[in-house]
Amino acid sequence: MKILLVGSGGREHALALGLQADPSCTELHCAPGNPGIAEIATLHPIAITDNKAIVDLAKKLAVDLVVIGPEVPLVNGVADELRAAGLAVFGPSKAAAQLEGSKNFAKGVMRDAGVPTARSFTCETQAEIENALDAFGAPYVVKDDGLAAGKGVVVTDDRAKALEHALACKRVVIEEFLNGPEISLFGISDGRNVLPMQPAQDFKRAYDRDEGPNTGGMGAYSPLPWAPDDIMEETYEKVLAPVIAEMAARGTPFVGLLYAGLALTDHGLRVIEFNARFGDPETQVLIPRLATPLAQLLYKAATDSLDDVALSWRDESAVTVVLAAQGYPESPKTKGAITNIPAISKTQIFHAGTSLNGVGLVSSGGRVLTVTGLGTDLTEARDRAYRAISQIELEGSFYRSDIAFNASVAEKGN
Repeated sequence: MKILLVGSGGREHALALGLQADPSCTELHCAPGNPGIAEIATLHPIAITDNKAIVDLAKKLAVDLVVIGPEVPLVNGVADELRAAGLAVFGPSKAAAQLEGSKNFAKGVMRDAGVPTARSFTCETQAEIENALDAFGAPYVVKDDGLAAGKGVVVTDDRAKALEHALACKRVVIEEFLNGPEISLFGISDGRNVLPMQPAQDFKRAYDRDEGPNTGGMGAYSPLPWAPDDIMEETYEKVLAPVIAEMAARGTPFVGLLYAGLALTDHGLRVIEFNARFGDPETQVLIPRLATPLAQLLYKAATDSLDDVALSWRDESAVTVVLAAQGYPESPKTKGAITNIPAISKTQIFHAGTSLNGVGLVSSGGRVLTVTGLGTDLTEARDRAYRAISQIELEGSFYRSDIAFNASVAEKGN
């Protein structure tokens, strides 16, 4: 199988490793990729926003499967153009990707499908915004309706900050605060069937103890020893299956990865948000744990063939920690030299915001590297990840020191 992977981040590096490890993958291409992906795939310098260039490349290479990593090309409709050219694509259509592209659209789908979620108002004027903020009170949850690279959500007790963020959005969804731990649970769908993956938990805030601004994610771990035993079954029954059925009923079947961000509240499971693609950094802990061959799995999803597929998992824990550039997320410093990347057993280092400048490896984005440790339990996985990330040198960079700490302590106490 010849495969084209679209994207350039840590998520795509993890997907590339998973695809390349599948014996059925004979040729792996990536557009545009990054220096880490370049070690296992042929790179093509194409912008992810250039639909025509992506389609032309896929046709020229005569690939058997296109896997689309990021949300922007999906919302831009590249999957539709690839399918129109007769190619198998893992990734939803432009219409189906609105589950991520518009918070208001996702709320409508959940309402029609009977999926439990937070009460909300969609607002476009200051008067509507102020009324919604007053209706729910603090803590205020304010979400940009459109794509915002993981930084469109503000949760704050400060009404002035909530109002400022809301007024900066063209359209905004304001909703009640959902109390309780949050988890990410992905479903792989062929448009009719959906297979739940094991849950992960990510860490959105920039600093330890969940302090600082929201980010695209500073780390993640899986499995979740504290989660209910039936979390996958409950999420399938109450969230994934109803949404896939609703999208099919609307004539816009969802083919690809449906990401459900969930809150486990005192009143039961509630959906916080949907994404239309693999999450970053959760993918960096889920793909190393997935035993099912990835290329064959995604090809079956792309070709409406998941009827008799069951996922299998390695009996290992995974913890991933993000190395962020100085100034992230507001104004990350780029072009810093990255040195001393270690090679440690049972540890994988995924490139995210990196590039080569002719002299060596330099930072080119806010989240620079993602370091994943594997182990028999979360403590061992954490130790490996932190031993590796502590050796990497990039001036001004930082990382959280508490990823999966509480879960590893709880696991030891069981």
